[in-house]
Amino acid sequence: MKKLHIITPVKDSIELTLKTIEAVAGSTLSVPVTYFVYNDFSTRENTALLAKAAKQYGFTLINLSDLTNHPSPNYLLTLQTAQARAIAEEAGLLIVESDVVVEKNTLQRLYEGALEQKRCGIAAAVTVDEAGTINYPYEHLRGQENLVIKTSKHCSFCCSLLTTDFLKVFSFMELNPEKNWFDVTISHEALSHGFYNYVFTNLPVLHRPHSSRPWKQLKYKNPLKYYWLKFTKGLDKI
Repeated sequence: MKKLHIITPVKDSIELTLKTIEAVAGSTLSVPVTYFVYNDFSTRENTALLAKAAKQYGFTLINLSDLTNHPSPNYLLTLQTAQARAIAEEAGLLIVESDVVVEKNTLQRLYEGALEQKRCGIAAAVTVDEAGTINYPYEHLRGQENLVIKTSKHCSFCCSLLTTDFLKVFSFMELNPEKNWFDVTISHEALSHGFYNYVFTNLPVLHRPHSSRPWKQLKYKNPLKYYWLKFTKGLDKI
């Protein structure tokens, strides 16, 4: 990996998104970095705020409305576009979602960790709540803090680095366009192509689960309504 491309997919939730952007932009990195924010049909007001933030923090704002008429979510198009850019520049693809806040040295250490591990496909930072407790989607790793764990389970894309070597062998054009989210599929593809995936529980990042998709809070508050929406409206296909 000669450089890093960092991406943050965005759909409104502007207050939390700006905290994510500020943290990424303030990261200490020794490797060349380009930061892209993919705006997936946010409101006109929030799009204007993102444009203003782009000037302040120096990232490239990509409005998906300029690329497609397909309604949000457009995570597949985001991943396909980002993969093509990363491969063209021999870059790793580091995804930091808009409900995550990283520490100043998290991204540099994740990059270094991916280079240190054997045939790394995906390197993921563990997610924690405000109290520092490992939270969704890595609750199963509680009690295994401060480690680097080779995992056969999927890596969430909350804060994950996909290495250039892996990006070159699996095209995101092969992903199922009927799905909405792809971290499970891509994690399994990395393993099937002979790579290893790692979760760094020594690199915690603050995660406010589903803040970018408030309707998913129903999964915990009103699960019957959540699953009714999921299956009747075809939402949240993994």
